[in-house]
This record gives sequence, C-alpha cells and structure tokens, in this order.
Amino acid sequence: MFDIICVTDRKQCNGNFLAQLERIAAASPAAVILREKDLTAGDYADLFRRVREVCRSHNVDCIAHSFPQTALTASCNALHMPLHRLAELPEGERRAFQTLGASCHSVEDAVLAQRLGCTYVTAGHVFATTCKPGLEPRGLDFLQAVCAAVDLPVYAIGGISPENIASVRAAGAAGACVMGGFMAAEDPAALLARLRENC
Repeated sequence: MFDIICVTDRKQCNGNFLAQLERIAAASPAAVILREKDLTAGDYADLFRRVREVCRSHNVDCIAHSFPQTALTASCNALHMPLHRLAELPEGERRAFQTLGASCHSVEDAVLAQRLGCTYVTAGHVFATTCKPGLEPRGLDFLQAVCAAVDLPVYAIGGISPENIASVRAAGAAGACVMGGFMAAEDPAALLARLRENC
C-alpha cells in the first residue's frame, strides 16, 4: 500500500477552497492534512470544522495541523506538527492522539520524532517546489536515509508529481504528500489516478 495524502494551502487554490476540497475528498486520498498555519486559532477551528465535515462525507481522514487544542476540542485524534512545536507539547497531549505526525528535514529530526511518539513523519522537501522558493531540495538520498533511520511510515513531501512519484516509492517511502498539485488541479480525481498509476 502506497498512500497519497493531500496537504492544503488555500492560497494556491484558483477558486473556492472548500469547493476544491470537496473535489479532492471525492477522489479519496488517504487523508487530508489541513495545513493553514497563518490563521488565528479561532479561524482555524472554524475552517477545520467545515473541512472535517467534507472529509467525513467522503470517508477521508482529516488531520489537524499546528493547532493541537483545536484538535482536542473537536475530539480529533489525528494531529500533525512542526517538529520543534511538537517537542514543546506535554507528553500527555502527544499521547492523546492516535495519529501523530511531524515535519522532518533531517535524519536527526526523524529520529527525534519517533522518540516523541510519532506514528508517521513527513520528509522534505524532496524535489524543488514553489512552496519553498529558492531552497535547494534535499533529494532522494535524503529521503532514503530517513526511511532507513526510523521504524515509522515516512511520507515524502515537496514537488511530488506523477513524473517522479515512482522514485519516491523506490527510496522506501510509505507514501507521498501533495500540496500544490491538488490545490491547483482542475480535476483532482484525474491527478490522483495518475499518481497512483505511476507509483
């Protein structure tokens, strides 16, 4: 099984964000990570409720990002955090989540994430991406090293496309996260089909 996860960035949507999320969720990715870190806690909570309803209507997991209290208040058992912020959470809060992920940018990051109780990590950015303009991608050797260093599912992130997804799987990743591709796709179902066919 090779999972493909949608990571959101509403600013990359050409049209209505929730309408795009509806199309993405209807295509049945493995999960949607609601990554809207610029919002206030209140605005994020409002958006999370709406996105979670969309995901639930299509039986797609919705993972909160960066707002642990929102997740706890909403009885959501899935959270993704930047690693440095995850390390600041009390152990009791970390243990409250059945699914716990962290963004990792080195082998050391991934090892720490595993020690903190993560159930998966994202590793990136693997390829050049508009999300990280001007920053050199870490590449497939980096991804392979992270996969070898931890006993957790590792999801590649950063510039993942139908053209390179097979190399991500070959490096040992359990799946891939796609942001810009899904956000801008006129036909998310067709994009997901191509990703699945090529991996």
